[in-house]
Amino acid sequence: MSEVVLHGIANCDTVRRARRALEAAGVEYRFVDFRKDGLDAERLREWAMELGWEALINRRGATWRQLPKEQREALDEDSALALMLEKPTLIRRPVIEHAGRVRLGWGPENARALGAE
Repeated sequence: MSEVVLHGIANCDTVRRARRALEAAGVEYRFVDFRKDGLDAERLREWAMELGWEALINRRGATWRQLPKEQREALDEDSALALMLEKPTLIRRPVIEHAGRVRLGWGPENARALGAE
């Protein structure tokens, strides 16, 4: 099995759930914490190309709600990517890299694909 890389924030409930499921299933993975390890602009742009920049934005989180309404409404790809680099908690989590593919979020489909159902 190719390497599983789980990107997110350590204290995110969804990331914790994904990590527990992977560990319980014996799936080896590498965790990259946006806050501690940072995020490369090129990697973020690659994710946006594959998933769409709008899919990457976590519109349910406190960071999104704290943005001024004008800023939320004026987002385009470039400004959204710059904002996600500045405030990585805006990125929907986890972002999973595996087998040359990028997956977003944690649910039955991603768990199955990684052998952690």
